[in-house]
Amino acid sequence: MFCDTGKVKLHYEVSGKGHPLIMLHGNGEDISIFEKALPALEEHFTVYRIDSRCHGLSTAKAPLHYELIADDVYGFIILNRLERPFVYGFSDGGIAALMLAYTHPEAVGAIAASGANTNPKALKMLYRFGYGKLARLYPDPKMKMMATEPHITKDDLARIAVPALITAGGKDMVKEEDTKLIASSIPGAQLMILPEEDHSSYIVDSDRIAHILIGFFGSL
Repeated sequence: MFCDTGKVKLHYEVSGKGHPLIMLHGNGEDISIFEKALPALEEHFTVYRIDSRCHGLSTAKAPLHYELIADDVYGFIILNRLERPFVYGFSDGGIAALMLAYTHPEAVGAIAASGANTNPKALKMLYRFGYGKLARLYPDPKMKMMATEPHITKDDLARIAVPALITAGGKDMVKEEDTKLIASSIPGAQLMILPEEDHSSYIVDSDRIAHILIGFFGSL
């Protein structure tokens, strides 16, 4: 299915029943990363998995910034008349979920973000150097975005007024201090650090994230 926001066409799939839950993937990925989590989530939520702009089957050539991804999701919510959906994002999707929550707090019921970072320097040195080098060597807007964005402040995060869950792996590519900063800056946010997991191991092609989300969103 496709949703035309007037700026891009977003490819998405919808399944399940219950309160709407939007799922946002990370950089260079598409909705297929949530396949293993889907069966459990469908029992509790109407799940909307969206390919971000310049990813999957969505519009391939368009300006690419985290703020635009967040704005696309807002447009998707309005066009589909979703009533304060839950929003979950992984990595780039987590950054977009945070931005959506502080720019359009009236549009979401709660958020969860995994492996999000507030700025490029919050990535561990190896990853920051690697993405920066790739961005210089190849004209790939995805790499450039990761190497130069986001720029989220504590004041931005303090504007989030909905329930929030912030997760990261103990071996994540995001510095743990930044994950803790995100959680401590959002009023009432919950923090979950999974010691044996890396950035994506409990999310991509895994059903573990499903049970985490069911536990959090299901308690609201």
